[in-house]
Amino acid sequence: MLLKTEGIQLSFARSFAETTSDKVSTNSNPEELIVDEKNASKMRNRAIPVETSMKYLKSKGYSTTYGGDPVWVRYRRNFKGQFAPRTRKTCIRQDMLATGNPCPICRDEYLILDYRNVELLKQFISPFNGAILPTEKTGLCQTKQRELLVAILKAKDYGLITFDVPIREYDYSDYHKS
Repeated sequence: MLLKTEGIQLSFARSFAETTSDKVSTNSNPEELIVDEKNASKMRNRAIPVETSMKYLKSKGYSTTYGGDPVWVRYRRNFKGQFAPRTRKTCIRQDMLATGNPCPICRDEYLILDYRNVELLKQFISPFNGAILPTEKTGLCQTKQRELLVAILKAKDYGLITFDVPIREYDYSDYHKS
């Protein structure tokens, strides 16, 4: 979600953590600066640490952008027709957003899917039955959905996310001699 002020669009996520590597040198060609400014919001080549992502989830910028809702609630997919097709394979190609409407995780570079980022992972788990929400509901691209599944399973293995083990009842009469 973007905030528009006097013709300048500022992303809450981008304003959250700006590093010195984002600064453009003053001796660059002015034509290159215009191209870089246009594509700067689409670049996804920076490696954001998981700790920064966890701090971002507790920040004022995150709460202003998403409120108390999960990150996927305010996302709306654009498609023709009555039934939604499968989600795209990936939103990021060659370290750049390849689409105008990226999935909820790809659009915000500070949302990192990692097993330690439990607060983000819990947003994609159903509170009723503990199942992982499908892409039809969340709108994640297939690449991020796969990363989400791996991160949730790894968090469950490490004991960071609790889950109920299904109770199996066996009919032991099948195993006893009659």
